[in-house]
Amino acid sequence: MKAHSFDEWSPLREVIVGTSAGYEAHDMELSFRLFFNDVAHSSFYYPSFDARHPLDAVDSRRPLNDRYVKELAEDLEDFADALAAAGVVVHRPDPLGARGLFTTPDWEATMIPALNVRDQTIVLGDEILETSCQVRARSYESDLLKPIFSRYFREGSRWTSMPRPRLLDRSFDTSYVSGRATPAIEDVGDSDGSAADFEIMIDGAQCIRLGRDIVVNVATANHALGARWLAAHLEGRFRVRVMDRFADNHIDSLVLPLRPGLLLLRNHGVADRLPAPLQRWDKIYAPEPQSHNFPSYDADDLIVSSPYIDMNVLSIDENTVVANSLFPELITTLEGRGFTVIPVRHRHRRLFGGGFHCFTLDIVRDGGDEYYFDEREWADA
Repeated sequence: MKAHSFDEWSPLREVIVGTSAGYEAHDMELSFRLFFNDVAHSSFYYPSFDARHPLDAVDSRRPLNDRYVKELAEDLEDFADALAAAGVVVHRPDPLGARGLFTTPDWEATMIPALNVRDQTIVLGDEILETSCQVRARSYESDLLKPIFSRYFREGSRWTSMPRPRLLDRSFDTSYVSGRATPAIEDVGDSDGSAADFEIMIDGAQCIRLGRDIVVNVATANHALGARWLAAHLEGRFRVRVMDRFADNHIDSLVLPLRPGLLLLRNHGVADRLPAPLQRWDKIYAPEPQSHNFPSYDADDLIVSSPYIDMNVLSIDENTVVANSLFPELITTLEGRGFTVIPVRHRHRRLFGGGFHCFTLDIVRDGGDEYYFDEREWADA
């Protein structure tokens, strides 16, 4: 079957579910710290990793507790089984194996498994698009998905890769962290001595697919270049809409569309920052997470997800979602709005940077290339 996916909610037919096999450590280097900047500055329940490992600290490799990795693998298998039981065809990436350390001409990193497969790829209609990586350890992660992509290509899907960045220190726009203003899209590339070094970097999880409209979070010059590339590449097929600094990177623990006209949001503050066309949609607000929703960890365990990660649900169709059984308050909220919820346990979501939406790449959904917004709505926004 060809790739076919235009939105986040129509009936799900085929999906890739990530794997944790071979996950051993985090490389605490520049790209990792910049990527997790928002979490680094959060003091929700646990000390921020920024407090223990400041940005100017010597780079270090942070081993992961093997028990947590094994328990994550158990929860992923239960998740894949739940999707299969719901009639969804489930594909899995190649395991990491003994790939370990890799070296480019400019730096070295320890490869991690293809766990959060939403990040490095986005499916737009019949096109599988590998995005431009932001974290060095993930530079070759998409290779673990290529056997799956190749099968879809042979069935007639498009298969494209964005430019792969060199990821030098000077490649990164750090203004989001430093507080300096991020250059506007049209200003990127001006020969001002620093912006000229910035590279295209953007993840699929910075995008919301709404039929023919793709809403993209842009917080840095790297993202702005990525949004510009997407707009040019997709011209005539999709309309790219930019949200300015909605978050540092990913947005699927702040806003997720559950069906046309209905959004799941973190809180009212998020609603106020949405583009005007999306503000007009109906809203469900996720309950505020509490300490009892999460395991207790040692002071040295690295927290890389916000406490709102359980908002990261996966829609099976317009009326059915998979949600974390360890956040029953959210399940009750969704059921109260008429949704059927498939509960699946996910224990260590704050240690591995992803929820059920992050763990999946929906390759085939029934929905088509609809226009859910009039062009004038965005022009007036």
